Amino acid sequence: MKPLDPRLLRYARAARGYLALTVSLGIVTAGLVVAQAILLARVLAAAAHDGADLTDLLPQIGWLAAVVAVRALATGVQERYAHRAATRAVAELREQVVARAAELGPRWLAEGEGTRVVTLATRGLDALEPYFVKYLPQLVLSATVTPAVLVVILDLDWISAALAAGTLPLVPIFMVLIGQLTQGRSDRSLRVMQRLGSQVLDLVAGLPTLQAFGRERGPAARVQALGDAHRKATMGTLRIAFLSGMVLELLTTLAVALVAVGIGLRLVYGQVDLVTALTVLVLAPEVYLPLRQVGMQFHASTDGVAAADQVFRVLETPVPATGSTPAPDLRTATVRLRGVTVRAPGRDVLAPHDLDLTVAPGRTVAVTGPSGAGKSTTVDLLLGLLRPDTGAVEVVAGDGTVVPLADVEPRSYWRQVAWLPQRPVLDPATVSRLVSGAEDDELDADDRARRDAAAALTGLDAVVAALPAGWGTDLGRGGAGLSVGQRQRVALTRALLSDAPLVVLDEPTAHLDAAGEQVVLATVRALAAAGRTVVVVAHRPSLIALADDVVTVHAAATDPAPLAAAVDR
Repeated sequence: MKPLDPRLLRYARAARGYLALTVSLGIVTAGLVVAQAILLARVLAAAAHDGADLTDLLPQIGWLAAVVAVRALATGVQERYAHRAATRAVAELREQVVARAAELGPRWLAEGEGTRVVTLATRGLDALEPYFVKYLPQLVLSATVTPAVLVVILDLDWISAALAAGTLPLVPIFMVLIGQLTQGRSDRSLRVMQRLGSQVLDLVAGLPTLQAFGRERGPAARVQALGDAHRKATMGTLRIAFLSGMVLELLTTLAVALVAVGIGLRLVYGQVDLVTALTVLVLAPEVYLPLRQVGMQFHASTDGVAAADQVFRVLETPVPATGSTPAPDLRTATVRLRGVTVRAPGRDVLAPHDLDLTVAPGRTVAVTGPSGAGKSTTVDLLLGLLRPDTGAVEVVAGDGTVVPLADVEPRSYWRQVAWLPQRPVLDPATVSRLVSGAEDDELDADDRARRDAAAALTGLDAVVAALPAGWGTDLGRGGAGLSVGQRQRVALTRALLSDAPLVVLDEPTAHLDAAGEQVVLATVRALAAAGRTVVVVAHRPSLIALADDVVTVHAAATDPAPLAAAVDR
């Protein structure tokens, strides 16, 4: 990432206003630094050399105090708005990363990017705050204060200005040398943190299964090793940051000393007056201070810079073009897959392979096959969330018009589909709002009766009766507060109450006992009786027996040559 990457201004609107404020305050600070040095030199010279009493110096001391107060105020305003801009910019980048990940689809996430995005959008971007709060202001000051101070010194004493200008380039040279080492360590630290996040997410997702087999402590050593690696990488970055600070402090101290020795000798021999000498001595450290702080704060913010660079990579990943053709009415349209093949991410397997599937209106279709054959991938194809590597997914309208699903406007298609994944997605809300889209007291008598009838069919009525506030009970994210079977009942009831003509159920009997299975069977029968089109991914014979059509999905080993030729075409 560049010192000030234009992409940051393009993707984070909060950074634009903050940069304008920072530039304005930098110009003001440059003037204040020069004024403070001149006033301080005059006061000291008058007191030490001219013998002026305090009464004569009070006006100049008052102006000096005012300049110091305004400079402190400018610094306070800078820091206040820096924290605010950093929070807003990080929030904007997080939102855009999550939105782009959703646009890129499940296949992109399944190829190893999912857990990286989770880590990046949470802890990774938190490290960007030092960049806004500490580094960026110093970068602006180095572009305003340093040139202004050099011009003033040149006007006062050209020899001191030449010494300062000659030694000044050494600071960025050492910054670059140290920064190259620091950047590599920061990249490694972020990668270790992402691997640790991936391991922890996988562990948490599979923890119930590990507990069931008494293996929950098995991954502890691996997680501990990754944690230690992340700690060592972070401490390595900090060591380099401290080292860079020491080197830059030593370098600038020697440079200021060189200027001070020169001006002191010429003051002794009467070649410069005391006011000029004191002004140059006060201004000399200000020439190097912004650049020195840029180097120190950049190394302190390299973790955030590395995270921002990865954010830009995600945001600049091209998104497949979406269609614009309105979706046909799925009450009369047929969705079909012809010769569809998908390469499974992370595996040398085609799953599904050469699949033909026809979903006719009003029919119940069961998709079955061995684990890993691509049944859930088939669902993603039907939903338009994934495009096949070969073959075609089409929607045949009631009048016979064939439209590729890739050309269909997604939202017009999704509005006609109710999807129940293996693990139902339940947002934080009351039970009534999750099921019917409204609170219990907002429903009229007919809607309430329809909801209660659907709940009686799925067995949700008994669940609601046991809740403390009934239909008004608040649930947490993912249905926290309910068991797996109860969450499934909520999702099934919602599918029954929806008006979507196409209902897709991805292994609805998974994780359910015999009673839960009977609820699913009753729900499928009710959907079929209502004339809805149902696609159900099934393993259990009782669920397959309800289907009008049964399609078996097969996988095959990867044959790269034909697939590559098809993709090239």
